[in-house]
Amino acid sequence: MKKELNKKGITSEYILALSKKKQEPEWLLELRLKGLEYWNKLTMPKWAPDISELALDDILMYVETGNEMVSSWDEVPKKIKETFDKLGIPEAEQEHLAGVGAQYDSEVIYHNLKERIAKKGVIYLPMEEAIQLTKKKKEEVIARYGVDVGGIVREHFMKLISEKDHKFAALHAAVWSGGSFIYIPKRVSVEIPIQSYYRLNAPGAGQFEHTLIVVDEDSDLHFIEGCSAPKYTVSNLHAGSVELYIKKNSRLKFSTVESWSKNVFNLNTKRAYVEEDGVIEWVTGSFGSKVSMLYPMGVLAGARSRMEYTGVSFAGEGQVLDTGAKVVHLAEDTYSMINAKSLSSGGGVSMTRTLAKITKKALRARSYTDCKSLILDNRSVSNAIPEVKVECNEAEVSHEASVGKISDEAVYYLQTRGISEDEARALIVRGFTGDVSKELPIEYAMEMNNLIRMEMEGTA
Repeated sequence: MKKELNKKGITSEYILALSKKKQEPEWLLELRLKGLEYWNKLTMPKWAPDISELALDDILMYVETGNEMVSSWDEVPKKIKETFDKLGIPEAEQEHLAGVGAQYDSEVIYHNLKERIAKKGVIYLPMEEAIQLTKKKKEEVIARYGVDVGGIVREHFMKLISEKDHKFAALHAAVWSGGSFIYIPKRVSVEIPIQSYYRLNAPGAGQFEHTLIVVDEDSDLHFIEGCSAPKYTVSNLHAGSVELYIKKNSRLKFSTVESWSKNVFNLNTKRAYVEEDGVIEWVTGSFGSKVSMLYPMGVLAGARSRMEYTGVSFAGEGQVLDTGAKVVHLAEDTYSMINAKSLSSGGGVSMTRTLAKITKKALRARSYTDCKSLILDNRSVSNAIPEVKVECNEAEVSHEASVGKISDEAVYYLQTRGISEDEARALIVRGFTGDVSKELPIEYAMEMNNLIRMEMEGTA
């Protein structure tokens, strides 16, 4: 079995070996095999960025760490712990977070939830462990967790994101591994964030974590997702999935800071289903990667539900970052705001794609999209590609897009105040991206600003 998992590429034999290793229920094996079927059937969309450099047959789909998951950093193997120490994850957990999960390549190696948060009934588990609960007796699971975790998982897992949706959703369905499951009970507010961190460390490997969050009625959560990888001369692939369910009168803020190295192809899928009076807030910072395709989506299914998206991407030399957001209004009095910003330098290509769809039943829906792009030199490219579909006469929809360069006059003005040219440009960029920074906890805002500073080096 181990020999089969160490092979590159994807076959039915690989799927069977992976499912057997994880001791999965039959329904999940069937889902994986359907994923393989659609992976072989579907093609890349013609509008997508060129990913021909990604040799999928050479990607290692599963990388074992050889270590069991633990709930104490002292028990994490030294080499792996050193990586997360450099990233500041243990320190952040102690000072700022309610819980942390850490994944290294294909496996979750650390998972912990603070006791005072667990006492509220909050459930935070590695995705594989949550899947295992679908095989256990319902009474046993309820006695332990207070709710039927297995039933919740089976009801929601890969229902928002289907293997039929697109080629890399199919690949994810077939080979997913790792990730986190979170359940927030009714009338519970988690006052500090929970974070999962994903480190893609092996050269020539893929990472396919699955995040499933269910926020029950009248509850509140801020979840932070961090992603990184070292630089290699061979391509790596990240094709995770995020499914979020926000129940009646609940709120979920989902923040992401991605700092992939520039050999990673980041082809991620994120969706949220929002019920009556619920709120989904997306906050996204996209940096690094060779190519990114990422468009968080909100499905506003309940009356007065809302989605707000605030995102920034930075495309540097040799990068194509194709990012944005999508929203579908299905119910009355729904509201959405998409605020997307992009920067490009060193010949990088930044694409911002947005979709706002108002269906016939979405009476009095309001949707606003604002896309702003800043080009930092004469070699880079930035494009905004908005799409608006309105099927309802009683709706208010607007879209605004602008592309510009850093003003020489503004730089000169700051220089006359004793500021260097490089710092003047950095100040202007920090002002441009301030909408995203202010939505993040301070330590993550500082990380994002540092990433921007590194990307800007040599752009003058």
